[in-house]
Amino acid sequence: MLNSRKTRVLIVDDSAIVRKILSDALAGEPDLEVVGTAPDPYVARDKILALDPDVLTLDIEMPRMDGLTFLKKLMHFHPLPTVIVSSLAQPSCQAAVQALELGAVEVLAKPGGPYSVGELRNTLAAKIRAAAASRVRRPTPAAQLPAPSSPALPAGTVVAIGASTGGTEAIAAILTRLPASSPAIVIAQHIPPEFSRAFANRLNEICAIQVKEARDGDELRSGLALVAPGDFHMLLRKNGGRAAVNVKTGPRVCYQRPSVDVLFQSVADAAGPEAVGVLLTGMGNDGAQGLLKMRQAGARTLAQDEATCVVFGMPREAISLGAA
Repeated sequence: MLNSRKTRVLIVDDSAIVRKILSDALAGEPDLEVVGTAPDPYVARDKILALDPDVLTLDIEMPRMDGLTFLKKLMHFHPLPTVIVSSLAQPSCQAAVQALELGAVEVLAKPGGPYSVGELRNTLAAKIRAAAASRVRRPTPAAQLPAPSSPALPAGTVVAIGASTGGTEAIAAILTRLPASSPAIVIAQHIPPEFSRAFANRLNEICAIQVKEARDGDELRSGLALVAPGDFHMLLRKNGGRAAVNVKTGPRVCYQRPSVDVLFQSVADAAGPEAVGVLLTGMGNDGAQGLLKMRQAGARTLAQDEATCVVFGMPREAISLGAA
């Protein structure tokens, strides 16, 4: 092996049970090593300096100092790739989305939620690998660009956006600059159930367009962005002049549900040249084949550049296929 060094992980959670579950979930991973655990941010600060971890998992609700306050300090003084492990209560989901705005790169539901311990093992390991591959940036205020007064795309255009690690902030950077008259938008972001709703609600607060978590049968219209719910695929369907989304379960594609490939391929079939495909930051290759299919169907296709990606994985795969 060229690089046999393991990724060093520090687990921060006030629950001893959760610390043990997360540690045990990573114990069998040959490339990951839990170098320590901490019950609160004060202990975590000392262990970060002593143990020099590559990735941090961070709870939000903790005594002495909450996770968001600690994350702000961490990203200012000692930026470190951080995976938020949060409960599914809506206030916690909202705080987790805020943590992504503050510089965390991934979010995961606490064990005891929708993940069995077996699935947690796979999901946690994948998110930690993505975090380890990411480039951490201190959060900066978005540049204020003048919003265009009218959309440059013809009426009836569908914009399909796909993203994974780092995608929540990339999507926010795009959507906050769009006018209320923008074309219909469909979004597949790799994010757990419940967090997807908090993400959509947060975007709705800060964008001129309306943003909501999609429900099966929701119709597309200009000025509306639909976000695929976590753990469901979302497909575009056209019936006559009516375009709507089909939200359904099904096997994971590229280990993901929602899958960007599933969305993009459905957009290629339903909208053809009346679509724009945008593949943003993320690890792996989900969306690359779908973006190629969109391009072959006549759509305009774009991939995020390496310089601005948190993880230049999915866009790189699409570029190498000639999909962008």
